[in-house]
Amino acid sequence: MPKSPRQASLPGMDDESRVAASVEPSRESGKLAAQQQAISADRAENNASPFGPEWTVYAIDSHSLIFQVFHAMHGSDLTSPQGEPVGAVYGFARDMLQLLERKSPTALVCAFDLPGPTFRHDMYDKYKADRSEMPDELRSQIPKIRELVNAMGIPVLDSAGFEADDVLATLARLCDEAGAKCSIVTGDKDCRQLITDNVSVYNIRKDQDYTAVELFGDWGIRPDQVVDFQALVGDKVDNVPGVPLIGPKIAMELLERFGTVEEVLDHASEVSGKKRSQNLIDFREDALISRKLVELDVNVPITPDWQACRVGGFDLEKLDSLFREHGFRGLGDRIKMLGNQFQSVGSTTAAPPASAWEADYHLVDTLEGLQQLVEQLSQQTTISVDTETTSVQPREAEIVGYSFAWQSGVAYYVAVRGPEGSQVIDPAKAAELLKPVLENPTIGKIGQNLKYDIVVLKNAGIQLAGVEFDTMVASYLLEAGERGYNLDLLAQRYLGHATSKIEDLIGKGKNQRRMDEAPVAEVSDYAAEDADVPLRLLPILQARLEEDNLVELNETLETPLIEVLAQIEFEGVCVDVERLAELSKTYTARLERLALEIEEMAGHPLNIASPKQLSEVLFTELGLPVIKKTKTGASTDASVLEELASQHPLPAKIVEYRQYSKLLGTYIDALPKLVHPTTGRVHASLNQVVAATGRLSSSNPNLQNIPIRTAEGREIRSAFRAGQPGWQLLAADYSQIELRVLAHFCSDLTLSDAFAADEDIHRLVASQVNGVTLDEVTTDMRRAAKAVNFGIIYGQSPFGLAKALDISKEAAADFIETYFASYPGVLDFFVDTLTECRNKGYVTTLLGRRRAVSGIRPVPEGLREPKNGQLRQLNLPERTAVNTVIQGSAADLIKLAMLAVHRRLKEEPLEARMILQIHDELLFEVAPDSIEPLVKLVDEEMTNVMALDVPLKVDVKVGPNWAECEGV
Repeated sequence: MPKSPRQASLPGMDDESRVAASVEPSRESGKLAAQQQAISADRAENNASPFGPEWTVYAIDSHSLIFQVFHAMHGSDLTSPQGEPVGAVYGFARDMLQLLERKSPTALVCAFDLPGPTFRHDMYDKYKADRSEMPDELRSQIPKIRELVNAMGIPVLDSAGFEADDVLATLARLCDEAGAKCSIVTGDKDCRQLITDNVSVYNIRKDQDYTAVELFGDWGIRPDQVVDFQALVGDKVDNVPGVPLIGPKIAMELLERFGTVEEVLDHASEVSGKKRSQNLIDFREDALISRKLVELDVNVPITPDWQACRVGGFDLEKLDSLFREHGFRGLGDRIKMLGNQFQSVGSTTAAPPASAWEADYHLVDTLEGLQQLVEQLSQQTTISVDTETTSVQPREAEIVGYSFAWQSGVAYYVAVRGPEGSQVIDPAKAAELLKPVLENPTIGKIGQNLKYDIVVLKNAGIQLAGVEFDTMVASYLLEAGERGYNLDLLAQRYLGHATSKIEDLIGKGKNQRRMDEAPVAEVSDYAAEDADVPLRLLPILQARLEEDNLVELNETLETPLIEVLAQIEFEGVCVDVERLAELSKTYTARLERLALEIEEMAGHPLNIASPKQLSEVLFTELGLPVIKKTKTGASTDASVLEELASQHPLPAKIVEYRQYSKLLGTYIDALPKLVHPTTGRVHASLNQVVAATGRLSSSNPNLQNIPIRTAEGREIRSAFRAGQPGWQLLAADYSQIELRVLAHFCSDLTLSDAFAADEDIHRLVASQVNGVTLDEVTTDMRRAAKAVNFGIIYGQSPFGLAKALDISKEAAADFIETYFASYPGVLDFFVDTLTECRNKGYVTTLLGRRRAVSGIRPVPEGLREPKNGQLRQLNLPERTAVNTVIQGSAADLIKLAMLAVHRRLKEEPLEARMILQIHDELLFEVAPDSIEPLVKLVDEEMTNVMALDVPLKVDVKVGPNWAECEGV
């Protein structure tokens, strides 16, 4: 398989719970095959890639935006030189320019409402009956706005009998089906129902994307429940009736309980509150008609011309004339600058031409040419480096060619492998000539995902030195939590350039070929661009890092870490294949036994992997209560089965079966297949740009999901051992690192003193909360305190704590309330963090790592509601904000520790290697004579890596395998 071109990180990966399911990112983040995300590109003459995953489409709800800017510009206060009102025109033009400047979209589309009734008026004659007439001052500006939109080359879509929202819904569906990203620019809450992994709602006033995370924070529901929510609540503005006495909070609770509006209405008699219950019965038809009114039509008969939607069709002459006519000083210069960035056209041209990307790329395929190139490279202070290879797995990859650039727009490709008969340079000779340049630390190296290239070059005997800047890592620091950081996206986002696509070069699917099987001349242009683009991105990203105060974090932590991660991946970790074979037999036997027990409880044969069959057995045959529903029926997910386990033994057996099945398939049977044929080790990738918190993730295989405290987890860890005969494994794990970070931030004296005295923090909390002495703390008290200690970090609700401890929600709420009363500094930390996040739009870690978080509510009187004094339950964005500060700071510390330990190991003559990082733990393999000095070295560096208000503590263990490591 060829080396994939530019894929970076996994879309939608956020917190570690989701990262755990990740796979190896591709060429820029482990270089996963590009064909998994890219689409085939028919090279049109205008070099415009076809509509698909590479596109970012901004769909404008024009009337929503027009009303916003009209009121923001104080109606008709702003007038043209002719005295006509143009405030809305100016505001709309300014918003379009901001969209182009901030977002660099692939396409813009404006949806407009047409005069006259829609199908909703036929359905319900009172629909929008109370809407006031559009003010005359605004009505006169609509034609001017449409003229402006036309001059900007933005297509207008509308359809008789439908609203603009329906047009937007159809556009969103088309984008979603094609895998393109769509942002709906609107203030209309109806569009929240359109949110998917690819579709979001964009608030242009706040410059915030509104996704499922923000929706859950606001309404406590999923996107597929928006129409149900609105059907219950109604909408006075549009005369959508809803159900009396059902407000947002009640609607959220009802949907959480019953799933859909139909189920809510069917169970109206079970709803608390006599009047509320009766209203659900009496106004059933109102609720159902309301649902139809708010549900958007995703099948409006429109056929967008996607090429016409591409940004860049500016009629600069017409725009300049309009801006002068309306008296818009300053906008003309901005549109001219954008015209240079995007493709510009004259007033008579309807479609955008090719982007003006000037490049001078050279193929080097002779020794003489390479010698001349090496001479030039040796004279540079900074060069951009990239490699083309035969595999997406760096430890297995052979180099097909090297790419270099040091001047924007000029790049060189050194070919060392190609189809039979191609003129290429001998790989060994090329490596020999390039080695002095690549290993020279005084020549700075930049590139995209240099970790991959470092490992690949190590395979060839070259130790890449002088790594200065990685465009993938820099863009991750600037936009933590984005869906991707691949080179294609960065080129489009920052340079307005559509890069060449790998599938054009090597095909995909059954017809895919390796990179060394593609014509060398074609590979040359593609590969040279891979060196040229990072060089062009360098000054742009450097300026952004400077602006966001992230230069130091990038230069002192994230960039040096690349070398450490590459070394760990290159070394790999040894697994005992024979031990795994034993476990495979054991787990297979366990599964067979569990399957028989499940069938015996069910009373007949059963496909345990079938949710439909499980649902039939659990809810129809056994009559167990339906906890929650999905679109396909009653849910049988893990949370449901765990809740049902107290009522019947079958759900618990199914959970147990699933756990064993997952461990068998994910680790026991999978790990032997990932053992490198030459090294005999597993070379997992440590991903630097996946988790928005800053934590590293593991993939291919994902070792972070191996259970830590269970017997099954220990069984799997027993297969991890040192790779050298007689050597041992050493595991160094930060003790309660996140609680210590919390204590540092909140400056609570009780917590700080406890950590300083090395007390049992869980026992102390149990003592404080329960009002007993330390000697009187029971095992159950300590267990509950531990659950609260760690739950606090994740903003755990009383409901979540009650479920974890199997106690009442009231008791859990009292426990949390007492905790905050005992440790007021923790509550103050929450308040300060959320207040700052709401004001700034982001949170920061100990080292200044940023994460943008929207959806933070005002924080009155701390986190307490004025009415009842109860702690307010954090919504998802608020939990994310608090967790990011704590978990992200812990990530900063473990990364600093990795750098410090790596540096010491290079300086001191120890027979030891760092081979893995999982969560807060570092794993080493070490020779017997080096164990004692390594223990001392690791403890020194990890505990002194940063001075906090509380001491850092490290648990160091040594053993023949990971499971049998014991304290030293």
